Amino acid sequence: MSYQPYIVAILLFAIINGIFSPFLFAIVPFVFALTPAFFVDDTRIIFFVSSLIFSTMTLIAGGIPAALYERWRGLEESSEMSMWIWMAGTGILSLPAAINFFEIGL
Repeated sequence: MSYQPYIVAILLFAIINGIFSPFLFAIVPFVFALTPAFFVDDTRIIFFVSSLIFSTMTLIAGGIPAALYERWRGLEESSEMSMWIWMAGTGILSLPAAINFFEIGL
């Protein structure tokens, strides 16, 4: 079974959350602390790195319930249900960003 549609939807949720999240500015001070000094000069790079970190955090946090489900069921590989759980987790985490996405538009 192909899991590509699920992975594409999960990544789209994470990208939208990374770009449009209202909580993105909470990550910016950590980027100042974690990145080398040459990144601090350009604000575009700071917000880009913050967006990447926030998207990655969304992927990880959304995948935790799916991993717990797989562990509970004793599965060796991902199932369709675990992909649905992962997609729902990233979707729920991306709700505040989706509201901003639809208000701002592209």
